Amino acid sequence: MRSVAEPKPPLIAILGPTAVGKTETAIAIAERWHGEIVSADSRLLYRGMDIGTAKPSAAELARVPHHLIDIANPDETLSLAVFQQQAAAAIASIHGRGKLPLLVGGTGQYIQAILDGWVPPALPPQPALRAALEGWAEQIGGDGLHARLAVLDPAAAANIDPRNVRRTLRALEVVFATGRRFSAQRGQVPSPYRVLRLGLTCPRTELYARIDARIDAMLAAGWLDEVRRLLAAGYSPSLPSLSAIGYAQLAAHLRGELTLEHAVAEIKRLTRSFVRRQYAWFKPADPAIHWVDLGAAGAPEAIDTAIRNFLDTHKV
Repeated sequence: MRSVAEPKPPLIAILGPTAVGKTETAIAIAERWHGEIVSADSRLLYRGMDIGTAKPSAAELARVPHHLIDIANPDETLSLAVFQQQAAAAIASIHGRGKLPLLVGGTGQYIQAILDGWVPPALPPQPALRAALEGWAEQIGGDGLHARLAVLDPAAAANIDPRNVRRTLRALEVVFATGRRFSAQRGQVPSPYRVLRLGLTCPRTELYARIDARIDAMLAAGWLDEVRRLLAAGYSPSLPSLSAIGYAQLAAHLRGELTLEHAVAEIKRLTRSFVRRQYAWFKPADPAIHWVDLGAAGAPEAIDTAIRNFLDTHKV
């Protein structure tokens, strides 16, 4: 008699560009489908970085359980491997409670690492090499460092934000220590989950208007004071966490290097550029993603139908 394989547990990934409405939509889905949210946003990890990251409010956090938010101080480094471990543990605990896990965020590497079973290179940190690379970064800057990576490993460079100096350093560290491309050393294992990739989108002009309005609202809510408090607490503006869009520009303003008007214009420009990179991670033509236009009539019903069909299809 042939044994029936145990079905994989479900996981819904809610992905899409910044400001599209992932937070509100995910909370509504969690309430409707008895779910809990696992954040896949690299900026929401850090305590004290609330306004500029559009972190869910206290009221939103109280509506449904959230995981992987406020788990580190801005001067702590959390690698992709650590994120994967903590996310997997959170997802397992949610399944253990009989709830539906929702992986929510706009950080493409975080989402894909979980959904596609990425296995990072096993090379342990190389302190002497890392120190030399950090000195090099100080000489040529983050963009210069990223350009060097693009020469040595174009595939890795294409998947790393030039502003993410920490990840660029790690990729170069692996390249120089092993003599092989970083991108060639990332393994992959089958996903332990059955996944619904639910992509949220809206017309680009509407999205850009939402971005501008949200940035203005963040500033009105005290974003500049938030940056001032972080700097006063001793957190260096060179930290990877504070190199996030907005924090870097407002810190430059506080140092007298940019007018506030120029800083805000740069934040809006860089955020639009970031959206274009997000759509490179989450491609509208990707048949594995079920896209829903939040600006269209019947969007909530379309989301509900997609989730119902996904869960009904895999009922035991």
